Amino acid sequence: MKEAQADEMYMKAAMDEAFKALDKDEVPVGAVIVAGGRIIARAHNLTETLNDPTAHAEMQAITAAANFLGGKYLSGCTIYITVEPCPMCAGALNWSQIDEVVYGAPDLKRGYRTISADMLHPKTKVRNGILEKECSEIMTGFFGTKRKTRLK
Repeated sequence: MKEAQADEMYMKAAMDEAFKALDKDEVPVGAVIVAGGRIIARAHNLTETLNDPTAHAEMQAITAAANFLGGKYLSGCTIYITVEPCPMCAGALNWSQIDEVVYGAPDLKRGYRTISADMLHPKTKVRNGILEKECSEIMTGFFGTKRKTRLK
């Protein structure tokens, strides 16, 4: 399978996770971790459900993948995330030494690049813009609905 096709397939899997978060009235961010051409971890935001500000999709996925692999390092793995990771998640991805971070939509207010583009491990490759429009629409739709609800 070509890289572009694989990227879209895995980002769609991450988007499925974002929709699960949306169904729970969570900020709709989804993530999947891939190793050896297969998904080894799937996760979505659970901060409201777990009453835990650290329960971001990336954090949940890192934990699931580490458990699956039996170790704390995610070398040989790629994470697909619908939205640019926040600084906390970028730090965790750094410590995991994941090979590659692929995200859909940028987060211009809270993404890790607002602090430093160097927050990830020096060997981690970053790619973005995979299904960016679709990933962005999930977020803007969610927050648009939230704003309308507050104004009523």
